[in-house]
Amino acid sequence: MSPAGAPVGGLLVLVDPVARRLDGESVRIARDVLSAGAAAKVCLPDSPEEFARALARRGHRRPVIVGDDRALVRAVGLLHRERGLGEGAAGAVSVIPVGQVGSLGLVRTLGVPLSAVSAARAVLDGVVGMRDLLVDDSDGVVLGGLRIPPVRPSVPRPAGPSVRSAYRSLVRTLVGPPPAAPARGGTGGHRLRVEADGVVLADVDRPVEDLSLEPGRGGLAEVLVRVDGTAVGARARVLTVTGADFRYRADGAVAGPVRRRTWTLQPAAWGLILPR
Repeated sequence: MSPAGAPVGGLLVLVDPVARRLDGESVRIARDVLSAGAAAKVCLPDSPEEFARALARRGHRRPVIVGDDRALVRAVGLLHRERGLGEGAAGAVSVIPVGQVGSLGLVRTLGVPLSAVSAARAVLDGVVGMRDLLVDDSDGVVLGGLRIPPVRPSVPRPAGPSVRSAYRSLVRTLVGPPPAAPARGGTGGHRLRVEADGVVLADVDRPVEDLSLEPGRGGLAEVLVRVDGTAVGARARVLTVTGADFRYRADGAVAGPVRRRTWTLQPAAWGLILPR
């Protein structure tokens, strides 16, 4: 990590509209602390489009995102697509977490304090931590990790009482339960082909029960696939998943359905301001 230093052009404080609605007091505290310690331009966008326009017009100001996980992911994604994620403090991003507790899991994992005062102070005198970035083939980004979770078995809703159900209940009582159906093979998982740097970890003939991908160490991502109750791990730079329509959860948000997705790890691709 390296010291962030004083921002050359000041700060661009982007306050997510959800943060303003949920916790205006934390937003006010963050603004006061930042304005007291640096030249800060505060923007209050009312939509994702306004958020994107304000970020694109930041000039030499360092962006500070006041909001939850989704606001941070949105900002990093926009900066990635405009190639605005540089090395060191000049291309670093800051975040002051404001939102419901369940929407702040990513920023907490990244090491950002959840206190508005502590996070704002870190913006002013913190250090830059360079982090890996997962980029998919649609130019989307993943900061923390993603998962294709197990398939949940559908549970039929119980039918309301009726003459037919009463009749069936009487028949079962008189003649006994019907014979059990033979068990089917497989687990009902995802029919997917999973390739890590070209090596096949799973194929469509064996259902994938669970899959996770997250940045690792040494410029490689950590892959874990569970097939037939057995976990298969790998470290790779590129992961490709193909098969029937599937959804995945990236940084807490659900994406898809897609039939093919490739993620590539970009080492030390973005900087985050953290406490010393």
